[in-house]
Amino acid sequence: MLTYLFDYLEQMDFPGAGLFQYISFRAAMALITSLIVSIVFGKRLINLLRRQQIGETVRDLGLAGQIEKSGTPTMGGIIILSAILIPTLLFAKLHNIYVVTMIIATIWLGAIGFLDDYIKVFKKNKEGLAGRFKIIGQIGVGLIVGCIMYFHPDVQVHKRVDTDYKLQAGESFVTHQHASDETDSIPAKWIETRDMTTTIPFINNNEFNYNWLIGDIDKSYGWLLFIPLVIVIVIAVSNGANMTDGLDGLATGTSAIAGIALAILAYVTSNIRFADYLDVMYVPYAEELVIFIAAFVGACIGFLWYNSYPAQVFMGDTGSLALGGIIAVFAISIRKELLIPVLCGIFLIENLSVILQVGYFKYTKKRSGEGRRIFLMAPLHHHYQKKGLHEAKIVSRFWIVAVLLAVVTIVTLKLR
Repeated sequence: MLTYLFDYLEQMDFPGAGLFQYISFRAAMALITSLIVSIVFGKRLINLLRRQQIGETVRDLGLAGQIEKSGTPTMGGIIILSAILIPTLLFAKLHNIYVVTMIIATIWLGAIGFLDDYIKVFKKNKEGLAGRFKIIGQIGVGLIVGCIMYFHPDVQVHKRVDTDYKLQAGESFVTHQHASDETDSIPAKWIETRDMTTTIPFINNNEFNYNWLIGDIDKSYGWLLFIPLVIVIVIAVSNGANMTDGLDGLATGTSAIAGIALAILAYVTSNIRFADYLDVMYVPYAEELVIFIAAFVGACIGFLWYNSYPAQVFMGDTGSLALGGIIAVFAISIRKELLIPVLCGIFLIENLSVILQVGYFKYTKKRSGEGRRIFLMAPLHHHYQKKGLHEAKIVSRFWIVAVLLAVVTIVTLKLR
């Protein structure tokens, strides 16, 4: 909202108003604001939750330090959501389709998680919202995001092509004036297309079009594949973050690290000079996503003020479902969704540990009548707790792995 005010002030030659034209300045302001909101608002919300006796009910699983956490305020995801949305509304351009999409996804998934937490806390139902209703909600947001990304006219990509490139259906040439044109012996040639092209990691000429999989030459039916894929990605990553949220600061810190990597990817993808230099797709209008992800990172770091060991508040499903869903939708928006298995490797391995544990237990029980387990306990972080590692050490080591995965994700821009 402030962006529109300062646009008007700049027209009036108001000193300093032009700063709001810079993505870097607005991103920095969004980051600072989200930190302030999460730390200041967080303290007040935690006190309110304590007065209302809205605490976590902990099941005794025989884990070290688990019982001591009983009664810790939960539903702290409200802090994260507020610290994301307030700076976004203040510093991003709200007519931007990517910003609108991220706001919808954030509120939608936060609402699903809030309903789950509400049922657990106020209705005293430990199971919370039935799994089928969670899935229906996640399918709903995936459907909305998929339709926007496929059908909205402002969602497009620009790709650099050879000078002898022949246009295909739905493509047109577009001119970009930037520094590399002056040094190229042959001028750069770009095309504008609305096909569903994405980035494949570690592959030269790493652009992949979903339409190719179903032979949709005219690019009319690619949504039949793309939209279900978006739904699967949203469900997988949001549930992965939910699984990871089992130790103090684990999901929050991991999400912050992933957010920093996504901020870098969004910046280079939405900047024609960097996109040309790195030979990646240029996504017009996506620069506003840098504002959103800056607020996301600030919200996660600010929440760690209270969520790091020993936690003063838990995010609950209100936060965890939203964090994972935001990462998924953001990656889809900048055409980097195939990098998610690398970037969100922690979420992936946590999900897989549960799937493997349950699957192997059922298989061995059916074969021999006695179920066996691969891990001492799933998700994976509980396995290490059972082995006697301190919670803080497990979290710090998972963070280190997350940093390594984030670096590898960024390096894929050049490593092909």
